Amino acid sequence: TKLECLSRVKRIQHAAPALYVVGVDVGSTAVKCHVYDRGAAVRGSSCRKVESLYPRPGWVELDPEVLWSQFVGVVKEAVQAAGIHMKQVAALGISTQRSTFITWHKRTGKPFHNFISWQDLRSAELVNSWNRSLLLKVIHVIFTVLHFFTGNDRYLAPSFLTFSTHQTSMKLSWVFKNIPEVTAKKNNCCFGTVDTWLLYRLTKGSVFATDYSNASSTGVFEPFTKCWNPTLCSLLSIPMSIYPPVKDTSFNFGSADPEIFGVPIPIMALVADQQSAMFGECCFQPGDVKLTMGTGGFWNVNTGGSLFASHRGLYPLIGWKIGEEVVYLTEGSVSNIGTTIKWAQDINLFTSVDETAKMARSIVDSQGVCFVPGFQVSANNSSLCASFMGLKPTTTRNHLVRAILESVAFRNKQLFDIIVKKVRIPLRTVRADGGVSNNSFVMQMTSDLINKKIEKPSNTDMSSLGAAFLAGLASGLWTDKEQLKKLRRIEAVFEPQKDVKEYKPAMDTWMQAVKSDVYNRSNL
Repeated sequence: TKLECLSRVKRIQHAAPALYVVGVDVGSTAVKCHVYDRGAAVRGSSCRKVESLYPRPGWVELDPEVLWSQFVGVVKEAVQAAGIHMKQVAALGISTQRSTFITWHKRTGKPFHNFISWQDLRSAELVNSWNRSLLLKVIHVIFTVLHFFTGNDRYLAPSFLTFSTHQTSMKLSWVFKNIPEVTAKKNNCCFGTVDTWLLYRLTKGSVFATDYSNASSTGVFEPFTKCWNPTLCSLLSIPMSIYPPVKDTSFNFGSADPEIFGVPIPIMALVADQQSAMFGECCFQPGDVKLTMGTGGFWNVNTGGSLFASHRGLYPLIGWKIGEEVVYLTEGSVSNIGTTIKWAQDINLFTSVDETAKMARSIVDSQGVCFVPGFQVSANNSSLCASFMGLKPTTTRNHLVRAILESVAFRNKQLFDIIVKKVRIPLRTVRADGGVSNNSFVMQMTSDLINKKIEKPSNTDMSSLGAAFLAGLASGLWTDKEQLKKLRRIEAVFEPQKDVKEYKPAMDTWMQAVKSDVYNRSNL
């Protein structure tokens, strides 16, 4: 009968199989959400711009309530855009910007302050004080001696330890020194990076945790021992009780409270954004290299089960932990890649980012014009900033745009050379992602300079995909990493076309400009 048919349809809808995974990437500039099917195809998407707050010069914050609203909003919008029901979502994976943190009251859940961004510079004075201190010099000597006699790489990093404003430890120390409420309530204080805060909110305060990738990115977590660093916390007067338990990256963290999305969606992965992009690119083998060019530039090398000690410019991270498997990465980074290109657009050097590669190729060279990067204020020298050098009456917009794009490729070359020198693992194919990887001029020039093939995926939102992959593995939607490899879709491959020697005059001029700029400003 008609009534029986309607009843059968309702039962089928109610029992619709959970065949989709939601991957959310909470980045520095946007919160993006994609709904993926079993074939890793995007079925629905949503994006909202992250609005940073600048209450004082050098301070960068995020409103936790606004971020929470954006997170919930993009998930609902993406699922609706996919044309599916929340019941069909098998798992939720969350990728987040690293080192941005917040503290809140353990019992009430009320934040003591806004999120303090990884870009925030409020700890500059504290950083300078520590880096000049006698105590730090003593620490250098002690660990240099320990490394000499033991040969243990664990003692190498502290032997040349210097603090920076990007480190969570320094900003957290600033919080305990400058926000009286945090100090007064330190026994009831919770610390969390963005992932921990979102998990806490999603579970209505019932789950307080982070994963190994996010923990290792704070600089407070010791990757060798896989524990929060008690020595560092003691030095900085930070109580150990504030830190969350650390769980596997692909793990059942619990379910979102049904009041939020209508159903209890399982939260099956928390992961830091660069590590997530590495996983999304399927860089599973030692020697696999991932290059992300977004707001900043990040080079990551899979070092397998080997943890390489920090070297100047490179530092070790935990990529992910799944069961007994722990994968380590070595990372190097450069700042202000996407930021620089966005600035150039804002001052009308070009209308659309898509034009820039064509503009750069329309001229033979930059006519000696060099772009010296550095939009951030340095903790050690506040006069350091970005600049153009070599400007002439004949300089056009095309020359300026080409100079900016060349500076990205030159910095990629510098960092790659450090990786080759310091990482004792044969490097395999480089896989690129991030918005700037869509620029064919930068990609081809980088390939030429490093003399390696670079693959670019069809979908450059790798952080979202990586979180989805990790969540899908935990939920059983995908069985193993071999299955994930088969889902990769490559849009373009850039192979070396020019000899690196052809770029030597231009790169030498650029390097001289950078040195000259730093020298001139340091003597102001």
